[in-house]
Amino acid sequence: MNAIQPDANDCMTLPRLRWQCRRGMLELDELLGRFLDCGYPELSPAEQRAFVALLETADPQLHDWFMARSQPPEPSQRALIAHILAVAQAAPHPR
Repeated sequence: MNAIQPDANDCMTLPRLRWQCRRGMLELDELLGRFLDCGYPELSPAEQRAFVALLETADPQLHDWFMARSQPPEPSQRALIAHILAVAQAAPHPR
């Protein structure tokens, strides 16, 4: 999967990121989509790049990280996973 570099001047960035947030698991779809809507815009450019890089991770690995079955190897990834979970849990659920 090609990494998408966030660029405020690229009107396709958010739709492309939304597409990348669509995964093979409904739980990941909802979690990542909610974060994209409620948390991604608040990230720094470096954090946005880290999120894009995280999206290149295979679904089973992401699922294990988000369900706390295992931890990402990098502390920065662990912090991002925790932040995504916190934002997604605090965000209103679509009806």
